[in-house]
Amino acid sequence: MTATAAAVGLSHSPLIGKNDPEPDVLARVDQAVDKARTFVRDFDPELVVLYAPDHYNGFFYKEMPPFCLATEAHAVGDFGSQAGRLSVDPDAARDLAQGVLDRGIDLTVSARMTVDHGFAQPLEILFGGIDRVPVVPVFVNGVATPLGPVARIRALGTAVGEAAAALDKRVLFLASGGLSHDPPVPVLDGAPPRVADALIEGRPPTPEQRAKGEQRVVQAGRDYAAGSTAMIPINPAWDNLLLDHLERGELAEFDSWTVEDMGKQGGGSAHEVRAWIAAHASLAAASGEYEMTSRFYEAIPAWIAGFAVTTAKGR
Repeated sequence: MTATAAAVGLSHSPLIGKNDPEPDVLARVDQAVDKARTFVRDFDPELVVLYAPDHYNGFFYKEMPPFCLATEAHAVGDFGSQAGRLSVDPDAARDLAQGVLDRGIDLTVSARMTVDHGFAQPLEILFGGIDRVPVVPVFVNGVATPLGPVARIRALGTAVGEAAAALDKRVLFLASGGLSHDPPVPVLDGAPPRVADALIEGRPPTPEQRAKGEQRVVQAGRDYAAGSTAMIPINPAWDNLLLDHLERGELAEFDSWTVEDMGKQGGGSAHEVRAWIAAHASLAAASGEYEMTSRFYEAIPAWIAGFAVTTAKGR
């Protein structure tokens, strides 16, 4: 592979390994993930730019940026994901941050970012750990309202891709997030005082509180798979429309997608697809054109997610 830029999209779920679907579904997921691992191994990235959301483990309403790039990051280890420091490349992170700001995007920068399973899972799945490859983490808000227009996320991805092209490295743009899904994520508006305070101040939960909250999510997945839930259903038609636009490089189509309609079509956490849009905008900007080389999708109620795995490389 001679391309100097590539992209992988990989859905995450805190329920992987805790509330798994039928063996045949799991086998299809494993096959798609193995294909992505082979793709990454063949590309042999010198740097990974990882776009991912947060689930109120690192970013809170006291200050909630639409997106943020880290020059240092550590993972909290929620839902059994790996805890500890990510192997952030600080020089590349600073160069990308400056390049994005120079291109007129109001980027927030964190010198000590806290991340959760949304960042850790793709690094563990594709590379075997959170510290195996030089990475620049980019948080993309996907749950905390108010949310800005999708066009700004595409602009962010474009600016990162242009800046990355100047690094003279093989760069993998990695997107992490479910497609349509409506998990039990807390909402600030109307929350009881104790919950609201936690969402604003970001006080870390005790181990007992974290365990209790994680068990709630596991039970929600079981209820969802059994059909006894009020959560918005997974929407394969909407998910595949998104993947169609990404595959065809029709990224400007997302500029007309509204916050309200995305939530209605894909559920409360559908905005995690912003990470996918950013990553593919980066690939398009870094390589000019790209082709999607593999695409997998399955609606997996046990994981409360429209689950996708894609690979793409610059032409």
